[in-house]
Amino acid sequence: MKILFLLFPLILLLVQGAAGSSLEPTNREQCERESGFCGFLKCRFPFVIIGKCSTFSVCCKNRWG
Repeated sequence: MKILFLLFPLILLLVQGAAGSSLEPTNREQCERESGFCGFLKCRFPFVIIGKCSTFSVCCKNRWG
């Protein structure tokens, strides 16, 4: 019975992490809607990866805006 108190928060933590993973852009249109652009494999310095445009293309967005 004591293990349920440890297992329940772990399950909630996993569900919470899975809920936000589908919000990232998955194609070029969604990336551009998020004010980003598609780059090949990585983003240059002031930009960070926020999703994927295609297999070898990632969605980049400015870190500060």
